[in-house]
Amino acid sequence: MSAFLDACRDAVGASRVLVESGEMRPYLVDQRRRHIGKALGVVLPASTNEAADIVRLCNAHRVPLVPQGGNTGLVLGSVPDDSGKAIVLSLSRMNRIRAVDALNNTITVEAGCVLQRVQHAAAEAHRLFPLSLAAEGSCTIGGNLASNAGGTAVLRYGNARELCLGLEVVTAQGEIWNGLRGLRKDNTGYDLRDLYIGSEGTLGVITAAVLKLFPLPAARATSLAALRSPDDALRFLALAQERCAGALTGFELMSDFCLQLVRKHFPQLAFPFAAHHAQYVLCELSDAESEEHAAGLRERLLRDALEQDLIQDAVTASSLAQARELWNLREAIPLAQAAEGQNIKHDVSLPVSAIADFIRHTDRELEAAFPGVRMVTFGHLGDGNLHYNVAPPRLESTPSFMARQPAVNRIVHDSVHRFGGSISAEHGLGALKREEILRYKSDVEMNLMRTIKQALDPLNLMNPGKVV
Repeated sequence: MSAFLDACRDAVGASRVLVESGEMRPYLVDQRRRHIGKALGVVLPASTNEAADIVRLCNAHRVPLVPQGGNTGLVLGSVPDDSGKAIVLSLSRMNRIRAVDALNNTITVEAGCVLQRVQHAAAEAHRLFPLSLAAEGSCTIGGNLASNAGGTAVLRYGNARELCLGLEVVTAQGEIWNGLRGLRKDNTGYDLRDLYIGSEGTLGVITAAVLKLFPLPAARATSLAALRSPDDALRFLALAQERCAGALTGFELMSDFCLQLVRKHFPQLAFPFAAHHAQYVLCELSDAESEEHAAGLRERLLRDALEQDLIQDAVTASSLAQARELWNLREAIPLAQAAEGQNIKHDVSLPVSAIADFIRHTDRELEAAFPGVRMVTFGHLGDGNLHYNVAPPRLESTPSFMARQPAVNRIVHDSVHRFGGSISAEHGLGALKREEILRYKSDVEMNLMRTIKQALDPLNLMNPGKVV
């Protein structure tokens, strides 16, 4: 492979082809630090043409490649396997913001742009790019699109697919498809954009995108409500949608155990209630009129919810700092889980109407099979996405419990399927769920996916071993 690596050095520069183990390690270790892959090298192109040159070299030498953005994925989709046959194609140097068109409400960015930078560039143009994730300081737009990322504002703005108008892609053959069109309507054939979004780098390499922007909200109104049950949370959601319509931006469900973990591991974060409650909902409204209008909308919603006995208590943020404090409680949950120790994670989606029944029935099944398990349940209730995580019983060792992950997954995923849901809502399949999905998708659906893969990547060089 020395001839291949020498050709890569000629294409992008010798210093941009990493082959030493210490240099490559950050690109080979997955986000959860549970897998370390192997690679021939890590190649860092600085332009779409350079990326295309590398893909063509991979074709000529039959070398697989793993496209990688910020390497924040959670399903082993952005790291290579342990064969050592592939290269990692890091898009981190391709990080330019190419254009902002405020009148068209679009921004054109390269795949290696960190999400937070895109948010800031939009704000500088007095616009909003609404995709918001816990990893927004390190995840990249290319990865967001490749995994069809969700986040906290899907309820109002949609996921990454809905926020993208056009793409630039290097195909599996090393050709460049320039689909960077900022059009809301383009009915001229198959939607190639949607094919590449969510494909996790298995069909081609996303190198740039045209993204939707929105007017900056005049005000945001944030509140944290305490409730008895997920059933009440669903009724509260219905009321919020009825009263607030399009102003409802975020609606996050958190169990009491989630916030107990946050209080344990992050005692510096203020807990706003004097007593414990079974469930909590973090609700955010975005208003186009004024602070007063947003606050009035929020107060009427909470008043009606209290009168209808949907919520037991509520606190409201009167400043951006206080709103940030409430969001910090929600965003600290994954960090608190990590501090507590390993647990078995599930990123699932369900019809919103089925969520309470799913939680009730699946909790009961898990408790019967694994007495004492502790459920860390939180997520984006408004769009049906739950992070349904299972922590070991207090007296069971973590290695012993983690060895039972296949049995836990079977109960959870079978229950998701029974309630009409999906075993991956926003994380993707990667290598982690590639075999698991075969139990839940029909042969027809899987064969259609394999046909697309074969048509676009006949040599199976694009992120092999992922998705299909």
